[in-house]
Amino acid sequence: MIDGRLQRGERTRLAVLDAAVALASVEGLEGFSLARLAQNRGVSKAGLFAHWPSKQQLQLAIVERAQEQWVEFIVQPALKESSAVRQLWALHEKRLGFYEKGVLPGGCFFATVGAELADRPGPISDAIASANEKWMDLLVAIARRAIKTRELRAETNPEQLGFEIQALGEAVIVHTHLLHRDRSYQYARRAVLDRLRHLSTDPHILPES
Repeated sequence: MIDGRLQRGERTRLAVLDAAVALASVEGLEGFSLARLAQNRGVSKAGLFAHWPSKQQLQLAIVERAQEQWVEFIVQPALKESSAVRQLWALHEKRLGFYEKGVLPGGCFFATVGAELADRPGPISDAIASANEKWMDLLVAIARRAIKTRELRAETNPEQLGFEIQALGEAVIVHTHLLHRDRSYQYARRAVLDRLRHLSTDPHILPES
Protein backbone atom coordinates (compact mmCIF):
# COMPACT_ATOMS: atom_id res chain seq x y z
CA MET A 1 0.00 0.00 0.00
CA ILE A 2 1.39 3.41 -1.01
CA ASP A 3 1.80 5.85 1.85
CA GLY A 4 -0.28 8.94 1.01
CA ARG A 5 1.98 11.11 3.13
CA LEU A 6 4.99 10.12 1.03
CA GLN A 7 3.10 10.96 -2.15
CA ARG A 8 2.05 14.34 -0.80
CA GLY A 9 5.58 14.97 0.38
CA GLU A 10 7.00 14.21 -3.05
CA ARG A 11 4.43 16.42 -4.76
CA THR A 12 5.31 19.25 -2.39
CA ARG A 13 9.03 18.73 -2.99
CA LEU A 14 8.61 18.89 -6.77
CA ALA A 15 6.33 21.92 -6.58
CA VAL A 16 8.87 23.76 -4.44
CA LEU A 17 11.71 22.83 -6.79
CA ASP A 18 9.73 23.92 -9.85
CA ALA A 19 9.13 27.28 -8.17
CA ALA A 20 12.82 27.46 -7.27
CA VAL A 21 13.95 26.79 -10.84
CA ALA A 22 11.59 29.52 -12.08
CA LEU A 23 12.90 32.03 -9.54
CA ALA A 24 16.51 31.15 -10.23
CA SER A 25 15.99 31.60 -13.98
CA VAL A 26 15.51 35.30 -13.19
CA GLU A 27 17.56 35.92 -10.05
CA GLY A 28 20.27 33.25 -10.18
CA LEU A 29 21.35 30.96 -7.36
CA GLU A 30 23.85 33.02 -5.37
CA GLY A 31 21.29 35.16 -3.62
CA PHE A 32 18.83 32.32 -3.28
CA SER A 33 17.49 31.69 0.22
CA LEU A 34 15.23 29.19 1.88
CA ALA A 35 13.34 32.08 3.46
CA ARG A 36 12.57 33.65 0.07
CA LEU A 37 11.49 30.33 -1.39
CA ALA A 38 9.30 29.57 1.64
CA GLN A 39 7.62 32.96 1.28
CA ASN A 40 7.04 32.39 -2.42
CA ARG A 41 5.44 28.99 -1.85
CA GLY A 42 3.56 29.94 1.31
CA VAL A 43 5.23 27.25 3.41
CA SER A 44 7.36 27.36 6.51
CA LYS A 45 11.12 27.62 6.36
CA ALA A 46 11.28 24.71 8.81
CA GLY A 47 9.28 22.63 6.33
CA LEU A 48 11.87 23.28 3.63
CA PHE A 49 14.70 22.30 5.96
CA ALA A 50 13.03 18.90 6.28
CA HIS A 51 13.85 18.35 2.58
CA TRP A 52 17.11 20.28 2.27
CA PRO A 53 19.15 20.80 5.45
CA SER A 54 21.47 23.34 3.82
CA LYS A 55 21.41 26.02 1.14
CA GLN A 56 23.95 24.11 -0.93
CA GLN A 57 21.83 20.95 -0.89
CA LEU A 58 18.86 23.01 -2.05
CA GLN A 59 20.91 24.61 -4.83
CA LEU A 60 22.11 21.20 -6.05
CA ALA A 61 18.53 19.93 -5.98
CA ILE A 62 17.44 22.95 -8.04
CA VAL A 63 20.09 22.22 -10.67
CA GLU A 64 18.99 18.58 -10.80
CA ARG A 65 15.35 19.59 -11.20
CA ALA A 66 16.24 22.03 -14.00
CA GLN A 67 17.96 19.14 -15.80
CA GLU A 68 14.87 16.98 -15.36
CA GLN A 69 12.71 19.71 -16.91
CA TRP A 70 15.16 20.03 -19.82
CA VAL A 71 14.95 16.30 -20.48
CA GLU A 72 11.16 16.23 -20.13
CA PHE A 73 10.35 19.22 -22.34
CA ILE A 74 13.21 19.10 -24.86
CA VAL A 75 15.27 15.92 -25.04
CA GLN A 76 12.63 13.20 -24.75
CA PRO A 77 10.24 14.68 -27.35
CA ALA A 78 13.11 15.39 -29.77
CA LEU A 79 14.52 11.88 -29.58
CA LYS A 80 11.21 10.44 -30.76
CA GLU A 81 12.15 11.57 -34.27
CA SER A 82 13.04 8.68 -36.56
CA SER A 83 16.39 9.89 -37.90
CA ALA A 84 19.50 11.43 -36.36
CA VAL A 85 19.45 14.60 -38.44
CA ARG A 86 15.78 15.19 -37.62
CA GLN A 87 16.62 14.65 -33.94
CA LEU A 88 19.25 17.39 -34.16
CA TRP A 89 16.73 19.76 -35.65
CA ALA A 90 14.09 18.76 -33.08
CA LEU A 91 16.46 19.36 -30.16
CA HIS A 92 16.98 22.93 -31.34
CA GLU A 93 13.31 23.46 -32.17
CA LYS A 94 12.04 22.02 -28.87
CA ARG A 95 14.53 24.18 -26.99
CA LEU A 96 13.29 27.34 -28.67
CA GLY A 97 9.71 26.24 -28.07
CA PHE A 98 10.49 25.78 -24.37
CA TYR A 99 11.73 29.37 -24.24
CA GLU A 100 8.84 30.79 -26.30
CA LYS A 101 6.19 29.15 -24.11
CA GLY A 102 7.57 31.00 -21.09
CA VAL A 103 7.92 27.85 -19.02
CA LEU A 104 10.51 29.81 -17.02
CA PRO A 105 10.15 33.58 -16.55
CA GLY A 106 13.87 34.11 -17.15
CA GLY A 107 13.81 32.00 -20.28
CA CYS A 108 16.67 29.64 -19.48
CA PHE A 109 17.82 28.52 -16.05
CA PHE A 110 21.21 27.38 -17.36
CA ALA A 111 21.96 30.61 -19.20
CA THR A 112 21.22 32.66 -16.08
CA VAL A 113 23.12 30.59 -13.54
CA GLY A 114 25.89 29.71 -15.98
CA ALA A 115 26.77 33.38 -16.42
CA GLU A 116 26.46 33.93 -12.68
CA LEU A 117 28.74 31.07 -11.60
CA ALA A 118 31.17 30.76 -14.52
CA ASP A 119 34.13 32.08 -12.51
CA ARG A 120 33.11 30.80 -9.08
CA PRO A 121 34.42 27.25 -8.61
CA GLY A 122 32.60 24.87 -6.32
CA PRO A 123 29.99 22.09 -6.27
CA ILE A 124 27.22 24.24 -7.74
CA SER A 125 29.37 25.51 -10.59
CA ASP A 126 30.51 21.93 -11.23
CA ALA A 127 26.89 20.75 -11.42
CA ILE A 128 26.03 23.48 -13.93
CA ALA A 129 29.10 22.65 -16.01
CA SER A 130 28.19 18.95 -15.95
CA ALA A 131 24.66 19.69 -17.17
CA ASN A 132 25.98 21.79 -20.04
CA GLU A 133 28.52 19.12 -20.97
CA LYS A 134 25.78 16.48 -21.12
CA TRP A 135 23.80 18.67 -23.52
CA MET A 136 26.83 19.33 -25.72
CA ASP A 137 27.79 15.64 -25.64
CA LEU A 138 24.27 14.74 -26.78
CA LEU A 139 24.37 17.15 -29.72
CA VAL A 140 27.80 15.89 -30.80
CA ALA A 141 26.86 12.22 -30.39
CA ILE A 142 23.77 12.60 -32.55
CA ALA A 143 25.74 14.55 -35.16
CA ARG A 144 28.30 11.73 -35.25
CA ARG A 145 25.53 9.18 -35.67
CA ALA A 146 24.08 11.23 -38.52
CA ILE A 147 27.48 11.16 -40.23
CA LYS A 148 27.81 7.42 -39.67
CA THR A 149 24.37 6.77 -41.18
CA ARG A 150 25.23 9.13 -44.06
CA GLU A 151 22.47 11.57 -43.21
CA LEU A 152 25.14 14.27 -42.90
CA ARG A 153 28.06 14.62 -45.27
CA ALA A 154 31.29 12.85 -44.31
CA GLU A 155 33.24 16.11 -44.00
CA THR A 156 30.86 17.43 -41.33
CA ASN A 157 32.63 18.37 -38.09
CA PRO A 158 30.28 17.15 -35.30
CA GLU A 159 31.93 19.27 -32.59
CA GLN A 160 31.62 22.39 -34.73
CA LEU A 161 28.00 21.63 -35.53
CA GLY A 162 27.16 21.00 -31.88
CA PHE A 163 28.83 24.28 -30.92
CA GLU A 164 26.83 26.21 -33.51
CA ILE A 165 23.50 24.73 -32.43
CA GLN A 166 24.25 25.46 -28.79
CA ALA A 167 25.48 28.99 -29.49
CA LEU A 168 22.42 29.93 -31.52
CA GLY A 169 20.07 28.55 -28.86
CA GLU A 170 21.84 30.50 -26.13
CA ALA A 171 21.94 33.70 -28.20
CA VAL A 172 18.14 33.74 -28.33
CA ILE A 173 17.99 34.34 -24.57
CA VAL A 174 20.22 37.42 -24.78
CA HIS A 175 18.43 38.84 -27.81
CA THR A 176 14.90 38.33 -26.46
CA HIS A 177 15.32 38.99 -22.73
CA LEU A 178 17.97 41.69 -22.81
CA LEU A 179 17.64 43.30 -26.25
CA HIS A 180 13.91 42.52 -26.71
CA ARG A 181 14.29 41.51 -30.33
CA ASP A 182 11.30 39.33 -31.09
CA ARG A 183 12.57 38.04 -34.44
CA SER A 184 15.48 36.27 -32.74
CA TYR A 185 13.53 33.00 -32.66
CA GLN A 186 12.98 33.23 -36.39
CA TYR A 187 16.66 33.93 -37.01
CA ALA A 188 17.85 31.09 -34.74
CA ARG A 189 15.52 28.60 -36.40
CA ARG A 190 16.51 29.71 -39.88
CA ALA A 191 20.24 29.59 -39.13
CA VAL A 192 20.23 26.04 -37.76
CA LEU A 193 17.82 24.74 -40.38
CA ASP A 194 19.91 26.22 -43.20
CA ARG A 195 23.06 24.72 -41.68
CA LEU A 196 21.54 21.25 -41.35
CA ARG A 197 20.05 21.34 -44.83
CA HIS A 198 23.41 22.40 -46.25
CA LEU A 199 25.20 19.51 -44.54
CA SER A 200 22.48 16.93 -45.16
CA THR A 201 22.82 14.34 -47.89
CA ASP A 202 19.05 14.54 -48.34
CA PRO A 203 17.78 18.03 -47.39
CA HIS A 204 14.20 16.98 -48.12
CA ILE A 205 13.94 15.08 -44.82
CA LEU A 206 14.11 18.45 -43.06
CA PRO A 207 11.54 21.24 -43.19
CA GLU A 208 12.13 23.97 -45.76
CA SER A 209 11.24 26.70 -43.29
